[in-house]
Amino acid sequence: MNAEIVHCEGGVTLLGGGIAAPADVAISLTIAPVLVAADGGADRALALGLTPAAVIGDMDSLSAAGRAALEDRLHPVAEQDSTDFGKCLHHVAARFYLCLGFTGLRLDHTLAALTELTARPDQTVILIAEDEVIFRAPPRLVLDLPPGTRVSLHPMGPVSGRSTGLRWPIDGLAFAPESRTGTSNEALGPVTLEIDGPMLVLLPKDQLTPVLHALLPPDARGG
Repeated sequence: MNAEIVHCEGGVTLLGGGIAAPADVAISLTIAPVLVAADGGADRALALGLTPAAVIGDMDSLSAAGRAALEDRLHPVAEQDSTDFGKCLHHVAARFYLCLGFTGLRLDHTLAALTELTARPDQTVILIAEDEVIFRAPPRLVLDLPPGTRVSLHPMGPVSGRSTGLRWPIDGLAFAPESRTGTSNEALGPVTLEIDGPMLVLLPKDQLTPVLHALLPPDARGG
């Protein structure tokens, strides 16, 4: 990764300035204990009594008090071709990323965060939103889900695939943002997906553990 600001052998918690429940941040830090803030996310970190290892962004939303408190940890990135979320993902090298505070306050910021997930198939990025866990589906995914769990699939381009364990199988379907999406499918039990194309998976937030087991090797799942 070019121009690394932070290098972590394990997981990193990325914190933005959107909605992030304190309990979710605490759980994330037990799994990915290195905290990096995206611009104004540093103010949220300080409000939670946390000191980020680095603050990355164009620094247009960080308060003066935040700047003063974290002066030696600020890493301004002036270019305007990416969001602060994208800047963090570009300049932080980690095995995986748990990302909070990038949804909820502004729809344009939420859409931009979903675009970042789509654009980074080679990075394991898990977005923890207010009620959901969201990630880009790898080519093959096995999720150990309880029966009745909502499984939403949202294509960010042309997508095809196969499934087992879904109430409504996706085999033979042509997904695309403008024509067919997979909102509110349902797990009958463990689910297997084989996906060709940029597909986002949205699960209830209480299914974070199965997501971690599906996306991370065993040694990366703990704190």
